[in-house]
Amino acid sequence: MFGEIRNPQGERLEYDYLPGKEGDSRLVVLGHGVTGNKDRPVITGLAAALQEAGIASLAFSFAGNGGSEGKFEDCTITKEIEDLGSVLDVVSAAGRTIAYGGHSMGGAVGVKRASVDARIRLLVSLAGMVDCQKFAQTEFGEETPDAGCMWEDEDCPLSSRYMNDMASIGSIVDLGSEINVPWILVHGTEDDVVLIQDSIDIEAHASCPHEFVKIEGADHSFSEHLPLMTAPVVAWVQKHLH
Repeated sequence: MFGEIRNPQGERLEYDYLPGKEGDSRLVVLGHGVTGNKDRPVITGLAAALQEAGIASLAFSFAGNGGSEGKFEDCTITKEIEDLGSVLDVVSAAGRTIAYGGHSMGGAVGVKRASVDARIRLLVSLAGMVDCQKFAQTEFGEETPDAGCMWEDEDCPLSSRYMNDMASIGSIVDLGSEINVPWILVHGTEDDVVLIQDSIDIEAHASCPHEFVKIEGADHSFSEHLPLMTAPVVAWVQKHLH
């Protein structure tokens, strides 16, 4: 449908496209969190729910993740914002009306991109990361950058590039006021990776049409609560993306 997508570094980004209703130009681009990829259930579950509602989606893996080209050690929020821009270049050229949905660190990528890129007409934040520096220090502060790994996963080495980028970004909470499109935030009350307080804090800055859905008992990936996550997101897209 869209052909090959490459980021500014020339790295090919893998993606899955699920078509919607024929003649419907709406498209939801989906981005995953740190150490994830396009095949995580939180992403595939939402893509399936959107397709059932007649809405197309494109789920992709950021460079260095999944089957996308590039090195995991090069992954940063700043680079992933560029990856997302490359995806937007391709799908917007095809005349699609675009929403972006990001999970976890992919949520931070979405806020940063949507605050400056008018091609994103609707924003979805799923357990979205807000205090990026705090997250990095809490989860990986005891590891040695360029020597240790994220969550003891040898396939996910912890780079100084990543840690420095998170420190440089700090918190994106103030960008809540820079989102000018319909925005839905969904977070589980039992998320112990990105605490629900992140969504509470940034939602307090939002002046755009927005909704904050708190899912009681849900963890970071909504693993036992996927239908409770997908239903309000699909309804929000149906209502606001035109």
